[in-house]
Formats: sequence, structure tokens, C-alpha cells
Amino acid sequence: MLKIFKYLGEVKMSVIAIIVFLVIQAYCDLALPQYTADIVDVGIGQNGIENAVPKEMGAETFENLCLFMTDDEITLMKAAYTTNAEGNYALVEKDKEVIEKLNEMIGVPAVIVSLMENPEELASYISNMQESGTADTQAAGDGSGMGQDMGAVSGAEDGQDMGAMSSMATMKQMDLDTIKKMLDAGMLTKNQLLEIRQKALESFGDMSDSIISQKAIAFVKSEYDKLGIDVADVQTQYLLKKGGTMLALSIVMMAAAILVGLLASRAAAKLGLNLRSRVFKKVVAFSNAEMDQFSTASLITRSTNDIQQVQMAVVMLLRMVSYAPILGIGGVIKVMSTRTGMGWIIAVAVGASMLLVVVLMSVAMPRFKKMQSLVDRLNLVSREILTGIPVIRAFSREKFEEDRFADANKDLMGTQLFTNRVMTFMMPAMMLIMNGVSIMIVWFGAKGIDLGNLQVGDMLAFITYTMQIVMSFLMIAMISVMLPRAGVAAGRIEEIVKTKPTINDKEQTQDDKLAAAKGVVTFENVAFRYPGADEDALENLNFTAAPGKTTAIIGSTGCGKTTLLNLIPRFYDVTGGRITIDGIDIRDISQSKLRSLLGYVPQKGVLFSGDIESNIKFGGDDITDKQMVEAAEIAQASDFIEDKDERYESPIAQGGTNVSGGQKQRLSIARAIAKKPKIFLFDDSFSALDYKTDSVLRKALNEKIGDATIIIVAQRISTILRADQIIVLEEGSIAGIGTHEDLLANCEAYQEIAKSQLSEEELKGGRAV
Repeated sequence: MLKIFKYLGEVKMSVIAIIVFLVIQAYCDLALPQYTADIVDVGIGQNGIENAVPKEMGAETFENLCLFMTDDEITLMKAAYTTNAEGNYALVEKDKEVIEKLNEMIGVPAVIVSLMENPEELASYISNMQESGTADTQAAGDGSGMGQDMGAVSGAEDGQDMGAMSSMATMKQMDLDTIKKMLDAGMLTKNQLLEIRQKALESFGDMSDSIISQKAIAFVKSEYDKLGIDVADVQTQYLLKKGGTMLALSIVMMAAAILVGLLASRAAAKLGLNLRSRVFKKVVAFSNAEMDQFSTASLITRSTNDIQQVQMAVVMLLRMVSYAPILGIGGVIKVMSTRTGMGWIIAVAVGASMLLVVVLMSVAMPRFKKMQSLVDRLNLVSREILTGIPVIRAFSREKFEEDRFADANKDLMGTQLFTNRVMTFMMPAMMLIMNGVSIMIVWFGAKGIDLGNLQVGDMLAFITYTMQIVMSFLMIAMISVMLPRAGVAAGRIEEIVKTKPTINDKEQTQDDKLAAAKGVVTFENVAFRYPGADEDALENLNFTAAPGKTTAIIGSTGCGKTTLLNLIPRFYDVTGGRITIDGIDIRDISQSKLRSLLGYVPQKGVLFSGDIESNIKFGGDDITDKQMVEAAEIAQASDFIEDKDERYESPIAQGGTNVSGGQKQRLSIARAIAKKPKIFLFDDSFSALDYKTDSVLRKALNEKIGDATIIIVAQRISTILRADQIIVLEEGSIAGIGTHEDLLANCEAYQEIAKSQLSEEELKGGRAV
């Protein structure tokens, strides 16, 4: 997994931009539930009246509210309102903090004024308080304190029966006008009115906030009715305002999500491009030792399927996994701000989700790791069957190969089914958790609503926020299906990228000394052992291949002929001794310079998809048409090329499957000749040619490229009969060196080969047919 995050560093600017847009998307997503709650609670439940602060109220109402306020509060009220043409007080304050302070300040006075303006409601309220034992009924029963009428009250001395005056029950005996007259007459002090306010607040008990809010909203609605303000119009404006804001947030959220998807896709595509390029460049730099370490099927899987897995995981990481914590943390903050007292439900939901993910991952992870190796195995079997179809048919082994493919296919299918079944259990389990959490919220939220501690809209918002938090974990759980497999794929990719080629250029090379290279190849006590082998494949090789001369290598199958040839272009490095070109150790020459001196024709002719021209000119962009035609003529390929309708533009299928083996070899030889190298390496490159073509081709080579060093590996003595020097290999060592005649006379190993290929007459005459 850490490897995938390391890859993201390559597209850090895109990642930063994605995080910014995700934050914007999350902000909009988290804001919508609160607006929904406002529409339900305020827009519908409170007729669009947001708080206890009237946008407009009559002068008398303003004075009545001020009766139960401190001097500082009255000053703030007067600063927030101004009188309009109708003589009413209109709200001019726009600052939200001041509005919130006014809301807290007006609440209790508004409730008191509302109760005193409605005697029946006041009496009912006090009766309820008396039944619950919360009201101060000190003077309610006998009518003492304020007296039976205004005259009695007027005659009271200062401070007389003020304890009774401070009770809510006493308020039944007077109205607001009476309080104003008493206040003006000095029979009632401001402190006593504030004490009434405090007593009223205490009488509401634990539900003070809910009761005050509801009563204050009703007071504002009543005031609007008095002033002739259409409450329905207020409600409509509020709903349109909130709905419009929700629509704008939804558009912004949609735009942010689209941009995140675009940037995530581009970032993942760029990562895939970089990884494929990196893997390809590394594989191209591999020597034969590294190619032997990784099978071709595995390299193909790693370059395609594995990189695709990483690419898909990066998209999901940037779009979902990055969004999940932002949304989850934001949801937790929003839930905490709702003050519903149900935060413990969130903890239960998150804990259950995490436990589910941990359990499922612990079960599925081992199978995810196994899956990629099974994909490799299936690709390997498929490749072998498709490549070997002619042999399979020739030996009637179709049923056996079908069974072998079926076994590999069933192993992969079984693993995929197991992991899919485990992960499909995740969705119903997460839905069970989410629905269970919803039921818990509704159950405990209904109790809160019944007690007046919670509003319906707040409960709906809490449910939404809880679902968002749980969905965050669900998103992480869903991506966790892909991440383990992507982590394994990333590890397999890194295994290639971090593999250090065993053959590397030195920091200081001697390329400049080969500016006018002659092409003298010398083996000095060369030995070679394959990686992991117990003994040398080649040992004690000493010979020189000179320019203008042909050096041939012959021997029995498995004696090391091709291995010897592969040491010259450094497909492998010698493990003992050294190979030099013009006296310079080839390890002191850069690989590009070394191989620019070589014209290599492999044992198996390899052609690339394209046309004949692109294959012959494969050795360099500087090869002209004239050189191409000349190379084809030397390689005896011009005859069959000229017979084609499109001649050199004739298409070549992948692997050269639309040409014969002999044509493929001749085109491979032409490709090497067109490069005009100093050294030619022919690895049994004439085996598919008939004797006549072989003879004509070798004669043309001697005439046209006679100044180059030619090293030929061959199985047929007829191919190397006229070589200037023939090296006979036997079990990795040189059994003899010399001309055909010399070896026939002195080398037993060569004699055995000659006897198996030449007639008695040819052996005596020293020539081939």
C-alpha cells in the first residue's frame, strides 16, 4: 500500500487540487442536511420565523420588552432598531453575532410579555407550574402583596410585599399597563422586574431553551399579525431562500465531484503511463539473467494487469478514500454541534463498521495475494498452448492441454469466487449497521422530541450526518476490496523496477578509443557460469577473431556455442577472463557503443510487425533505400521480395508468421548487413536455408563484407567449410582450432561431427557437395 502512496507523489499537484475540490464537495454535502432541518423546523414548523428577533414590531411591544431588560440590553435594542414611517421599530442590524445576542436577550422578555397579554394562557401556565411544584405561589392564594386594586397597590409603601411581587403568580393580578404605572410611580423598581424575569426563567426548568424558543416564535408571529404582516409571505420567502441556497450548494457539489473525477482519472492515467514506461525501460535494460528470473508471461501480466490494478486503485483512492475521512470528520463535527445527546450512537456505528472491515480483510487478504500468481499461471499456460498448437495437434494432446488450462482456470475462479463471496457479505452487513443505527436514532430521538429537547428537523439532520459518517467507512470498506490486490500488484511492479540489471555500464568508458574500430575480437581465458549453476558452462576459452576473416564455432548440442556468442554483445557477462575488441575489455565499453559495432542474427529469426522495409531498416534511421536493397540482395532475399506485389512495403505479421522460416532468416541477415557493423555474429542463422541458397549467401557475404569480422555458429559443416578458423567446442571447452583440413587431421571431436555429416568421398576430398 505504501508503494501506491509513493506513486501519488508523482502527481502531487493533481492530488492537492483534488483534495481542495473534495473539501468543497464535503462542505456542500455536510451543509445540506442542516438546510433540510431548517426547512422542516423553521420553514414549516415556525412559518419561516427564524428566531425571537422580530424584523418589525410596534412601539408598544418594543417598550413592553424593554421593561424586562437591563439598561445595557435596552441600549443594544435601541441600536439594533430604528423607527419607520408607520412609527414601528424596524430591525436594521445585520451582524449575525449581534442578532444571536438579541435572540438570547429577547427570548424571556418575549415569553413574559406574551403571557401577560394573554391572561388565560398565563393562568394555565401558572396552574401547570403549581401542579409540578415549580411556581412560586407565595401570594397567589390570598391576593396579598399587590392588593385587590390599583388604589391599594398605590397606597403601599416602598418595599411592601415585594417578595410576592417577584413571583410569577403575582402577575395574574396585574397587566403591563399596571406595571408601567407602578414603575413610573416608584412603587416598583427595575431590579424587581428583572427578578421576575429570572424567576420565570427558573420556572421553565431543564426545558427552558425549547420552551422559550417556541413561545418567543409564537410571540413574533402574533406581533406580525398585529402589524398586518403576511406570515405566509414570510414563510415563502424563507423557503425560497433556503431552497435556493440548497440548489446552489448542490450545483457546486456536482461541479466539484466532476472535477475530482476528471483530475483523478487524469492522474491515474498519467501514473499508469509512467509505470508502463518505467517497467518497459527496465525490462529492455535487462540482461538474459534477469529475463530468466522473470517469465515472459509474468512480465506481460505485470506490465498490463498489475499496472491496471494500481491505476484503478489510484482513481478510487483519490475519489473515494480521500473523500471518506473529510466527510467523516466533517460529519462528526456537525453531529457534535447538534447537541442531541446521541453521539454514542455514532461510536457504536463506527466501531461495528471497523470491526466488520478488519474481519473481512483478515479473511480475504491471503487470497488476494495468491490471486496475482494464479493470473500469472493462467497467462503462462495460455501462452504455451497458443504457441504450441501445431505440436499439440500433431501429438493429439488437445484433451490434456484443455485439462491443464481448465485446472489453471478453475484455481483462479475458485480464488476469485472466495474473495468475491467474502466481500459481497460486506454490503448487506453495512446496510444492516446503517439501518440499525437509523432505528436507534429514531427511537431515542423520538423520546427527545417528546421531552421537548429535540426538534424533528434536528433528528433528520442527525440521521443524515450519521449516515454520512457510516458511508465514509463503507467507502473505505468498498475500496478495501481493491486495495489489497492493488498493493500486491504494486509490489510485483516494484520487484521489476527495483531489480538491478547485472550488466551495467561503467561510469568511465573507453568509447572514444573505438572511434575507428577495426573489430578484432579476442577471448582471453574466458569462463562463464550461469547464475545459480554449480559448474561453468564455458571455461578456458582463448582465441582471436580478426577482421576480414571468418571464425566458425561448431560442436555438439549443448556444448555452449550460443552461450559463447551471447557473451560478445554482453547478454551475459563473463565470470572469468575477459573479452576484448581492439584490445579494450568490452566491460569498459558502453553497451550502446558495443552493440553499435555488432550485427547480430539470432538462432531464431525474429521479425517485428510492420513491413519488410521497417524490418530491414531496423538497425538505424540512417539506413538508406539503396543500402536496404543491397542488404536484401546479399542476404538472397531480393528474389522473394520482388515477387510480392508491394515489394518492400509488403506487410509482416507479428513474429513474421506470414513468411517462411528461410525467408525469415534471410530478412534477419539482411537487417544485420544493412547496419554495416564491424563484427557479424551469426547464431546458426543458415539452418533454415537450402544448401544452394546457403552457399550463394556465404559467397556474397565474403565478397561484400569481407573487411568485417565474421563469427558464425553452425551445426552444418558445409556452412563453415571455408572458414578461416574453426573452433570446436566440447562440453564448454575448446577441443580444437584450425581450418577444416587441419581439424579433419588432428581433432577427434571434429572428425566425429564430419563423419556424421559428410560422405567418405567428401571426407577424403576435404570439401562439401
